[in-house]
Amino acid sequence: MHRPPTAEAEVAEELAAVRPRLVPRYAQELPGARAAVLTRLWRALAHEPLPWITGRERTGDGLLLRLSDGRRLLGPPADPYATAAYVTVVHLDGVPYDDPARLTTDLCVPHGAGLAGELAHSVASLALSRAGRPPHTGPHPEEWPAQDWQWEQRVVDGHPFHPGCRSRPGFSVAEQLAYGPEHRPTVTLGLLPVPAKECLVTGAWPRDLRDGERLLIPVHPWQAAHVLKGSCDGGVIAAHPLMSLRTLAVPGGPHVKTALTARLTSSVRDISVGSVAASAALSAFAEEVAARTDGLLYITRTLGAATAGTPDLAALWRESPQACAAPGERVLPVAALATTGLPNSPGWTARFARLALTVGLGLLELGVALEAHGQNLLVVLSGSGAPLRLVYRDLADIRVSPARLAWHGVRAPELPARNLTDDPVALRRKLFGSLVAGALAGTAGSRAALRAALEAAVQDLPRTPDLVALCEEPLPAKALTLMRLSPGTAGDLWTGLPNPLVLEHGTADQ
Repeated sequence: MHRPPTAEAEVAEELAAVRPRLVPRYAQELPGARAAVLTRLWRALAHEPLPWITGRERTGDGLLLRLSDGRRLLGPPADPYATAAYVTVVHLDGVPYDDPARLTTDLCVPHGAGLAGELAHSVASLALSRAGRPPHTGPHPEEWPAQDWQWEQRVVDGHPFHPGCRSRPGFSVAEQLAYGPEHRPTVTLGLLPVPAKECLVTGAWPRDLRDGERLLIPVHPWQAAHVLKGSCDGGVIAAHPLMSLRTLAVPGGPHVKTALTARLTSSVRDISVGSVAASAALSAFAEEVAARTDGLLYITRTLGAATAGTPDLAALWRESPQACAAPGERVLPVAALATTGLPNSPGWTARFARLALTVGLGLLELGVALEAHGQNLLVVLSGSGAPLRLVYRDLADIRVSPARLAWHGVRAPELPARNLTDDPVALRRKLFGSLVAGALAGTAGSRAALRAALEAAVQDLPRTPDLVALCEEPLPAKALTLMRLSPGTAGDLWTGLPNPLVLEHGTADQ
């Protein structure tokens, strides 16, 4: 087997220095981490429009990929909706590979070296994340977490389908342990005083974060050390990191989204000046359209936002999703559902899918496409675990159709051009790619389970053109690996996954 030692050995060496008791567990978790990342990579190789793959065909009980240079890559059948790590080895011209980074290196494709480095880091960081996780609490609701950030900490593996699910370049082992939610830290945010006249502020900036004529802007400690390289002498705030790493929960208060200009998974995360400027209008508009869902959707309000005129120094205060929970109810991100055991209950995933599609398709018909992946979308559960309603957070990447809104007598707000489109393909990609190929697929865990949930969910929904597209056309999903191999291409790239509601001739479910 090919096994590059570099990233794995470097993490082991750093770990021995800062948390030596985790070293044995880290070593035990490496094989599973390789399989998890290799499974995600194999999904991409099997289903994304990679230009150097010229053919894909079933062979026996496997899948054969033909490469443009004449080589052949053989692996198991690829279920694009599977979340279990079922790929442990693939063969490139007969040579076995169990390591995704080594495989990517030896494929010798354009920009493959950079991707290989990210995958090596993803494997090592994933093993590190798994090494420190505690045993899960039991499946009974009485044993579930009490605090909202504790649900976020249970999502250890990151993105369910991205090969770079745990890639955190620029973060040392000590920094991952100190800032990663899966390691359950308390993070101390510094407060940087900035003259108010130099800032753009929308909404209501907290009174206790004003110092005379200055605003106190929360700064993530990684950002302070690596980007701003200055001291934050305006005080500190203790908070708990959420899944996005840069957004944190202040105990007893709101969530704060900080500027963290590091590449996490696919994108460099920052807070643009435009998003700060649009935050209040976008929040008010989202509340207005959520009111049309008969109480099935709650939007976490943006309370205030500020920027010092640069994406490197900005912050946004957002209402906690806990605000919409009644006594006895729990609110958790959809990405954490797998840790509850609920998706394994008979009919539960179908009920959840019906709720999610009712809300998502209803808003899409109105003219609003949510980016409802497992991090942005949360579900409110009853005391017994039944899905009651949804919560949506982080409005920055929704898409709005002025034409559809006008048809329903709703005026489109003043938003950045990137948020506006009347293209039905773009609108459906935004919703279907995040909600169905993302949140629902990640909850179901396989193509067969997703199909069963969707079949039950769509029966009573209005048969709009959007629903017809969802049921009959390939399911859009971001081509995550192609995007990482296309550094000169701006924006998202897409692929069409086999529609779980359409049985392929001669194809058995995976």
